[in-house]
This record gives sequence, C-alpha cells and structure tokens, in this order.
Amino acid sequence: MQLEICAANLQSARAAARAGAHRIELCSALGAGGLTPSAGLIQAVVQAIDIPVHVLIRPREGHFVYSPEEVALMCADVAFCLDAGVHGVVVGALMTDGKADHVALQALAGAAKGMELTFHRAIDVSIHWFEILETITAIGFNRVLSSGGAATAWDGRFRLQEMVKLFGDRITIMPGGGITPGNIRALALETGAVHFHLSAKSPVKTEAHSLPGLAAGYEVSSEMLILQTLEALMDQNDRLMA
Repeated sequence: MQLEICAANLQSARAAARAGAHRIELCSALGAGGLTPSAGLIQAVVQAIDIPVHVLIRPREGHFVYSPEEVALMCADVAFCLDAGVHGVVVGALMTDGKADHVALQALAGAAKGMELTFHRAIDVSIHWFEILETITAIGFNRVLSSGGAATAWDGRFRLQEMVKLFGDRITIMPGGGITPGNIRALALETGAVHFHLSAKSPVKTEAHSLPGLAAGYEVSSEMLILQTLEALMDQNDRLMA
C-alpha cells in the first residue's frame, strides 16, 4: 500500500519525506482545488527530498475545459517539469459534455515523455467516469485520483469500489478527499484500493499580519498526521497479508 501527500509548500514536502510517505503531489492554492506551483518551488522540492515528486498541472481555477492556448501552456509546464527532474505530472482535461478531452490529454502525455501520468479529480465532476477511465488507460495513464464523484472519498466509496473492480488491473485507482488516520483503514477495506492521497494539513500559528479580510495563517502537512495515517495503512496491509 502507498500513501501520496498533497504538498503545497516546501515545509509540507519535507514533512512528507521525513514521515515516510511514498511520494508527493506538489501544487499551490489548495483553497482553489490546486494549481500549478511555481518554477522555483518545483526546483527546490526536487532538490530537497528523496521521494518521487509529482506536480499538478492546472493553469487556473474553475472548470476543466481548456482552450488550445491553455493546453499549450500546460504542455510547456509539463516540459519544464521533465527538465527539472520531476517524476510525474498530474493532469486532466474535459470536453464540454464531460467526456475526456482526448486531444489535450494526448498532447500532455506526449510532453511528459515517459514521466508517470495521473489523471486528477476532474473525473469527479463528470458523469462519464467509465468513459474517462477507458480513454486514459488507452493513452497510458498510470493512475487516477478520485473521491468517487462525492465530497469525500468515504462518501464516494461505492463508486471507488466499482472503479477498482472494473479497472484496477489496468490503472491504479487512488482515493483522495477527506481521508484521515481514522478512516483510511475502513476505506481500504471497502474499496479494495491500495494507493491513497491526502494533504494531512494542520494550521501554522503566527502573529504576523495579512491583508485586511484575509487570514494571516497558512497550513502545512503535519508529519505526525502522516505518520498516524501510515501506521493505520500498514496495519490494514498486515491484516490483508495475514
């Protein structure tokens, strides 16, 4: 079983590596659902930690229907990640009908040139999840991140279970969304998934001031929460192996 930590800053990436996470998804602006991190952050994280770094490629907040110009921008970001020594990229693109944008995804896969490919939670806004999985497995994606189309992975556990049953031998189904040390064991048992994704965030206390109307604090991934989650996950793995 493997645990991926969604890290939005250098502190979170280091916490994930120290705790023993298997990889990170590096992004920014978690409050907007995650956006492409800066070039400087990508380079700093690749140099700072010794676990695989996967980078979210998402040029803006909002929907996942992208113009040709936006697809070109994403491809340029993927190429930068390749040159920076990133291990994989996390991408997604839909058509207006909610089906996978095959042309955009082929372009992104071509730019990745062998890096691992994860399809992100764009799948959760579409009713065409089966068709999306068919498309991305044909293109060669390694995994898909999903909450099962619900607000949390636990709420979407029955769809995740179906995804694992129908596609688990072709692509890794990775639940994400609302996963905690307290529910990851039950989620693994219910879905049959073996890869999981969470941010394990906790607030950083500060007396510094921010702009009027904005919170002064920020969040980082907690090493303790990651350790607790890994302990629960490994305990479930030991039970399955017994």
